[in-house]
Amino acid sequence: MTAEHTAAMSGDAAWMLISAALVLLMTPALACFYGGMAGRRAVLNMMMMSFGSLGVVSVVYVLWGWSMSYGGGSVAGVFANPFTQFGLSGAIVDGAGDYVAGAAGYANVIDVCFQLTFAVIAAALITGAIANRARFATWLVFAAAWVTFAYFPMAHMVWGGGLLSDGAGGIPAALFGTVAEGGERVARIAPIDFAGGTVVHINAGMAALVLAIIVGPSVGFLRTAHRPHNLPLVMLGAALLWFGWFGFNAGSAFAADGVAGLAWLNTTVATGAAMLGWLGCERIRDGKATSLGAASGVVAGLVAVTPACGDLTPAGAIALGAVGGVLACLGVGLKYRLRFDDSLDVVGVHLVAGLWGTVGVGLLADGRGLLTGGGADGARLLVVQILIAAVAMVFSGAVTAALGLGLRATMGWRVADAAERSGIDGAEHGETAYDTTTAIPSPRP
Repeated sequence: MTAEHTAAMSGDAAWMLISAALVLLMTPALACFYGGMAGRRAVLNMMMMSFGSLGVVSVVYVLWGWSMSYGGGSVAGVFANPFTQFGLSGAIVDGAGDYVAGAAGYANVIDVCFQLTFAVIAAALITGAIANRARFATWLVFAAAWVTFAYFPMAHMVWGGGLLSDGAGGIPAALFGTVAEGGERVARIAPIDFAGGTVVHINAGMAALVLAIIVGPSVGFLRTAHRPHNLPLVMLGAALLWFGWFGFNAGSAFAADGVAGLAWLNTTVATGAAMLGWLGCERIRDGKATSLGAASGVVAGLVAVTPACGDLTPAGAIALGAVGGVLACLGVGLKYRLRFDDSLDVVGVHLVAGLWGTVGVGLLADGRGLLTGGGADGARLLVVQILIAAVAMVFSGAVTAALGLGLRATMGWRVADAAERSGIDGAEHGETAYDTTTAIPSPRP
């Protein structure tokens, strides 16, 4: 190995550790975003659900999450054997005591760190759909079960060589055949999910929809208007999410190279365009462009560009982001038409924008999309993108329904109506976010 190659590997390793830290920051950022959107007496519970996800999923990921996602011994292309590298056995050091090299050349443990943070944020995203009314203990059990039966299999199917990947045994290869590449057979029309449109956002967004229906609406849903209690906290959370998302997207290049730079740039411009699209939609529909709309538009743009950020030109990213912002703005109204209480708009922002980003890259992928010179193969790519999005929705929805109904019948999801009205923070955690008591001064002697 040359000195130049060693230096490049060191640079890539450093970038990936920074990226992992950036993605880890996204979960506390989400806690701020959701916490500000929640009611004044539910903010701590909302933030605790994100922090609880960070604790539970981190432990589960080390024990069997990595093995189920990437550990080998694939079971029907759906998940890998959870016991092959249980507790990261053989994933960090080899028999000689040397660090195992990962797929990109640097130590595999760095990839474990990076992928762990994705699993954490995916679970935490769901919590916004059940704000103000769900038992904390039930959520922790659900988070562990959901990543085990929904997230880890989806990561394996898309990124671990399973059914939704470009592997020879995947659905895209079965549809349109394979070609030889690097000494192995891969799908001729490779699906695109650069950083998690299916694995994270469609997966979590569909779970949020199903869980919102199972848990049921909040007291006063459709009768009392819900308003965020702290909009500056919402905007701070959105800003921190945008910052952390550079690790999410640019880090998914797995190297400090031009692809990472392109993903960084596309993430920025798509997010800006989505924010403008959302605000424009609000201005036309409601007559006002709001700070909540700006923050939500930012997140919608980040979601939309996630699967596509490494495969678009910057101009294509602007188009993708602008459409994503408008679609997500319209999508948040679905809960009123269909009467499901997605309290903090997870479905509108993550499912709608995630679907658009996953399908839209089939239209706009640089030189490969249906609208960007892909020709007949562009049409095939669009079919593949629609198919992987549909499979992700069905799989996540079915798993979430089974887990959600099982927990409703055993542990129960809902806090008492009285506790919901008086404030879930006090009922579940014995705390309040704000001291609203007024001290009475002592009389002068």
